[in-house]
Amino acid sequence: MMVITALLTISLALTPNAAWLSYLSVICIIGFIVLFASGPGSIPWFLVAELFGQGARPIATSIAVSVNWMANFIVSLGFLPIVESIGEYTFLIFTAILAMCCLFTYNKVPETKGRTVEEITAEFREKTST
Repeated sequence: MMVITALLTISLALTPNAAWLSYLSVICIIGFIVLFASGPGSIPWFLVAELFGQGARPIATSIAVSVNWMANFIVSLGFLPIVESIGEYTFLIFTAILAMCCLFTYNKVPETKGRTVEEITAEFREKTST
């Protein structure tokens, strides 16, 4: 998604000089939507289920989904004022945010494949005790 937002910024900035780049912009937007729906848009639904036990799972899912929708709402409210302010470079902000999210995910979100909730919880306890 980070690469797509960077490509979108480039294509929007250069479209006045090369009209064919408007097609690249459309492809980038479609790619962003597909990747968002299969990635960050769905994370609250499946990651929380893997990180929390049965007792905490419903409340954790509610919080995660609420935060996800709140962030989507804030982006929706702020997008047009940002476009009016910085124009075609709006997506650089999203590129930077996506870069920070990648770093956070790589450094802080544990791998859950093939692990039980108890193993993941033990890893969190170990990290917080040191």
